[in-house]
Amino acid sequence: MKIPFWHVDAFAGALFGGNPAGVCIVDEWPAVGVLQKIAAENNLPETAFVARRGEVCDLRWFTPAVEVDLCGHATLAAAYVLFSHRGWPGASIEFNTQSGPLVVTRRDDLLVMDFPSRPALPCESPTVLLRGLGREPVEVRGARDYLAVYATEEDVRALAPDMALLARIDRMGVIVTAPARDPREADFVSRFFAPGIGIPEDPVTGSAHCTLIPYWARRLGKTRLRARQVSARGGELSCEDAGDRVKIGGRAVLYLAGEIEV
Repeated sequence: MKIPFWHVDAFAGALFGGNPAGVCIVDEWPAVGVLQKIAAENNLPETAFVARRGEVCDLRWFTPAVEVDLCGHATLAAAYVLFSHRGWPGASIEFNTQSGPLVVTRRDDLLVMDFPSRPALPCESPTVLLRGLGREPVEVRGARDYLAVYATEEDVRALAPDMALLARIDRMGVIVTAPARDPREADFVSRFFAPGIGIPEDPVTGSAHCTLIPYWARRLGKTRLRARQVSARGGELSCEDAGDRVKIGGRAVLYLAGEIEV
């Protein structure tokens, strides 16, 4: 079986930035074990698998270790491939996913994803989380992931987490965030750690912004926000709070196109 494959840098305006994702187009779904082995072999933060079903597409996401319920950068990468390399007609693509219908709309060179809002609620701070982060946050909230809020961007950049400890937390990952030091460049910054699912630090995490956007929209009193993920590769996101949905926009560039033989 031959599977068309693209390696895309998502949330990036140029190569070698943003978050790399694999995109595989399949006619029929291989066994889950095969999908997981392909993702592990790709060894990228996420591999998206897309199966077209008429006017919509089925979409699944795998880290090198597990299947996940929502992934932003690999959705962006999948939409980029369909628009730019598979001749998708029209301005929008609807994906069927574990998180319900997700729509990506093309606006010039920006791809805008319509995702569910996942506000974080106040919660207890597990000892393993605080020890793993190594620096006490101002507050901790919880949604799918823990949200650890710090006072400054410098606090977020300085974190050197103990990944073995963070792998033991009872949620998928940890989002750390703070106000951006220069409001002319961004409203807030973040990093994301998920060693328990095989991603020690994710370069740019679209799904984390399902939680970040409602938090910062309420804190800053604005619905349109600019975000920067301050990982080593880094990435920029255009954000909008839309009630029970969030809009997450970014760009993508192609690194590699080829074929997988299984």
